[in-house]
Amino acid sequence: MRNRFDGRALRALIATAACSVMLSGCGLIFQNHEKRADAVLQPTPGNATRGTITLIERADGVQVSYSLTDMPPNSDHALTVHERGDCISVNDPEASPVFALPPERRTASARSEGELGNIHADATGSATGFIVATDVSLDGVRSVISRAIVLHREALDPYASAPHNVGPALACGVIRR
Repeated sequence: MRNRFDGRALRALIATAACSVMLSGCGLIFQNHEKRADAVLQPTPGNATRGTITLIERADGVQVSYSLTDMPPNSDHALTVHERGDCISVNDPEASPVFALPPERRTASARSEGELGNIHADATGSATGFIVATDVSLDGVRSVISRAIVLHREALDPYASAPHNVGPALACGVIRR
């Protein structure tokens, strides 16, 4: 007796194979493509602070993860994003101001979008953690890509109604994709 392949069975087999091939490609299409950027902070002249910053865009804002070393022990420092991706002029507020949107695009907040928050160094002068920055993004008008991210000597005053001097930069890096 000869084995005969039923036409319907052959079509079902081909359809099943085609679906398998199509679905295996869906993983590439539907996987999470997070927006991410990084910066390597190098010490400014006369300082030793260094580390890495990773920025990942999330639904609630940009998560700014940091791992920093060689900071003064038990100290607080401001982390800011500056307009220009230039670490040479970060100590000159006129040459490299903190990132801020034009007044017509700003929220009612008194702080600039580039004022990310404060970082606390432990007794060994290290700091690891994250800040969620709700006023910036990794694309569009609020993008921090190609801007300088700076760790300052002093901390931001959370109750200040206007930007204030947070001291010179301890470390600086440029945010890159």
